[in-house]
Amino acid sequence: MKVSELAKYLNTTAETVRHYTRIGFLKPAVNKFNGYKNYSDKEQHRLSFILSARQLGFTVKDIGLILNKSNNGKTPCPIVREIIEHRIKESNILFEKTLALKTKMEAAMNKWKKEPDKAPTGSMICHLIENFDG
Repeated sequence: MKVSELAKYLNTTAETVRHYTRIGFLKPAVNKFNGYKNYSDKEQHRLSFILSARQLGFTVKDIGLILNKSNNGKTPCPIVREIIEHRIKESNILFEKTLALKTKMEAAMNKWKKEPDKAPTGSMICHLIENFDG
């Protein structure tokens, strides 16, 4: 299967296939006569795995660790669980920060609805922001 065929089959882009080939996650056979890369069923499966991992929030570095374990015949499942637990904690922290920011923005908007518009001066750009005390 050629780059474009693999990309189409997995509903991704040819550049994505090339990227994972460049960084060594995919190792297609190279036709010695024309230089075309041919992706086997194994490479198709690997790319499908990579795309699924990316959708779950695994980084390229994470995926490299997982593939390395698997390539060495070791189960990557413990590290997969560890990484995803860490990502969940990170997501919860980000969610809480985002929720706090949303609350602050809503408070600002409620206050600003009652404020008049003012033209900028030499010492003021937008009084709404500059006078907001959070």
